[in-house]
Amino acid sequence: MSEVVAEQTEPTSAPAAVKGRIKVADEVVEKVAALAALEVAGVADMGGDLARAFESVRDRIGIGSRRGTQGVSAEIQDRQVAVNLVIVVEYGHVVMEVAAEVKTNVARTVGRMLGMRVTEVNVTVDDVRLPGEPRPTPPDPDPLPEL
Repeated sequence: MSEVVAEQTEPTSAPAAVKGRIKVADEVVEKVAALAALEVAGVADMGGDLARAFESVRDRIGIGSRRGTQGVSAEIQDRQVAVNLVIVVEYGHVVMEVAAEVKTNVARTVGRMLGMRVTEVNVTVDDVRLPGEPRPTPPDPDPLPEL
């Protein structure tokens, strides 16, 4: 009777290289950056006066839902990204502290989630939300297509 012994090799830690490329749309970076900015305590809303006014009108007449990238623009070049944000700060928070925390959180979140080097995050504080002013409705998540 013969016996077959199979040698078991350790799996390599690096997967085999597969040709192809991965492209991330600017809108993906913008949405991740917007969500990261809204996580920061003291950020009341995103976007400048005109963008917020337009969204308010859309909401009142029931056309579509709030855009998840409002107040954010991103530019990707060679796996490096630059992000520009326009925020509204809640009254009672220190504007410079909120803006600095937004810069830090956006850079960390975009870098971690998308694997890109964040070269700059520019934050513009456009307004202060006063107590008693209505809060905007949060953006609707993209619905999943039905199969």
